[in-house]
Amino acid sequence: MRVLMFGWEFPPHISGGLGTACQEITRALTRRKVQVTFVVPKAPPAPRQSPVHLVSAADVPAGDTGYATESFLQRLDIRPVASLLRPYLTVPEYRQMTECSTAAGIAPQSRHGGVFSSPSTYSPDLLAEVARYSNVAEILSAKEHFDVIHAHDWMTFLAGIRAKRVSGRPLVVHIHSLECDRSGAGGNPDIVHIEKLGMEAADHVIAVSHYTRQQILERYGIAPEKVTVIHNAVSRRRARAEYRVERNPDEKIVLFLGRITFQKGPDYFVEAASRVLARMPDARFVMAGVGDMLPRMIERVAELRLGHRFHFTGFLKGQDVERMYAMSDLYVMPSVSEPFGISPLEAMAYDVPVIVSRHAGVSEVIRHALKVDFWNVDEIADKILSVLQHPALSAELLRNSRQELRTICWNVAAGRILDVYRRITRP
Repeated sequence: MRVLMFGWEFPPHISGGLGTACQEITRALTRRKVQVTFVVPKAPPAPRQSPVHLVSAADVPAGDTGYATESFLQRLDIRPVASLLRPYLTVPEYRQMTECSTAAGIAPQSRHGGVFSSPSTYSPDLLAEVARYSNVAEILSAKEHFDVIHAHDWMTFLAGIRAKRVSGRPLVVHIHSLECDRSGAGGNPDIVHIEKLGMEAADHVIAVSHYTRQQILERYGIAPEKVTVIHNAVSRRRARAEYRVERNPDEKIVLFLGRITFQKGPDYFVEAASRVLARMPDARFVMAGVGDMLPRMIERVAELRLGHRFHFTGFLKGQDVERMYAMSDLYVMPSVSEPFGISPLEAMAYDVPVIVSRHAGVSEVIRHALKVDFWNVDEIADKILSVLQHPALSAELLRNSRQELRTICWNVAAGRILDVYRRITRP
């Protein structure tokens, strides 16, 4: 089976969990002899003197994506597209990015070495850029044979729709997150409209959790029989010993790792940290990531006089992420709205106990983790203290997480995705 897949990013250059999910999904599908053509946006390289740093997945050779097996490389065809699109980009952020790139003299490159380029100038706003990115769908649809189209999240839905119209092949849209998750009730209505168009045009919709599926049914009016829940998973590829990190028994580290945005609840993490440090002053808190709430979080930590026990790392990737997990004694995810949330599974893979929001989709598959209401800062603080001060509880959580991770694997997810493909391609 051949699949034309549209995505925002592909490792090693990623902004969040979506890139990791796309990598693992394609890896597991190719193990099942599925041929995947993965189309990603391409941010052209910036001049050395440019004030803006544009990262391009298209500039990464296939051999650097972390896959050693020749069979995988033969079946995965990554197609870069000249574009400024990147995950979790908001309309104001996109406008600022285009202004910076224009001032720096950056423009999309023409087609070279298999790079598909759209028109020679960037679109004036994010939504127009999404439409421009979708132009490549017609090129691929007209030139190549495939059986299924698979589009990940709203920025690729227009591309998926155009590919379906040109080719007549069935479309699967994969919902990793919705606009209401990312922006709350006051989300961008144009993005909501594109999400609705994509789900209505799709032959089938994949949701990463039952929580997300319910949102799709209630907010978008999609028929229940058209939406299947397929949970994300995790891969444990490196042992903690590889990083030679020894945890300090006298100084416990509590980690928040993710985008520092409304959706992830970083403010609740900071307030809980204040309460914990009042009772356990030798604890240490780390907030890893970037986002629009980062300046506010730094200011709040200063107001609470927590700076000597609270650290901001900025954006981490690759081995730095893995090393951070390996150093930590507890991972906390107090998300306000989380369709799934793969980071707790990653933490568990490094033998880190986790506390997760009851409003996160991942709580559907982690049955033995400690769960909290994101708004209940006292509950979060009490459970952090319980894990840090009671080694027996921490050991029990780790024992249970190891058992659960045995059944939460990408091969199972890929098998269910393949079942969806087969269902919608039957004559």
